[in-house]
Amino acid sequence: MNIPRIRKVTQIIHPITQKDTNFPASIGTYLKADTPEVIWARGNIDLLSHKSNSSKDDLWALFCSSKCPAEIILKTHDLAQEFKEVGVSTISGFHSPIEKECLRVLLRGSQPIILSPARSIEKMQWLSSDCQKRLSEDRLLILSIFENEPQQSVLLARPRNLFVAALASKIFIAHAAEDSKTLEFTQTILKWGKPVFTFDSSSNKALIQLGVKPYSEVLP
Repeated sequence: MNIPRIRKVTQIIHPITQKDTNFPASIGTYLKADTPEVIWARGNIDLLSHKSNSSKDDLWALFCSSKCPAEIILKTHDLAQEFKEVGVSTISGFHSPIEKECLRVLLRGSQPIILSPARSIEKMQWLSSDCQKRLSEDRLLILSIFENEPQQSVLLARPRNLFVAALASKIFIAHAAEDSKTLEFTQTILKWGKPVFTFDSSSNKALIQLGVKPYSEVLP
């Protein structure tokens, strides 16, 4: 495979192969045969090993279905505020409307953020000024397992979500509707044995019945 190093203004897209020392071991542990050969990275690669994070050791993954009840929207916004204030490192695709709102809130803080879109990152032009600022401050890392995929798609979302979950120490699923792809995804990652949390709400009955732990509203 011909792996280029692509310069984008002041940022370089770095290929991280399975042979590299900074390739996260957890990826192979959880994804096994589906482990990507290359992870494409833009930003501070040290965030993968939390070398720049002195406040928290855990990396929390955030997921939320595109459609969710108003109660969950408010709770998720408050959770993002809490993560920002406490200084929790977070990773997500930040693609659904609620996830995008979480990113907007988190960018106001100083904690590390890892953004993993369901597309390749060679020609990403949609980064906000806040994201650009975070990149320049070495507090944002953009990761992708895709090459030559310029558009996000549903087909790419599942492998991206599994990648994000494999990297995380703890996983928070704000909402998953019954019979949704998010609920199916939850069933998969629960088998890994990682801590998975959600809001203690009747709206999340399906998640809690699967074995997802209710979140106490106080950061563990």
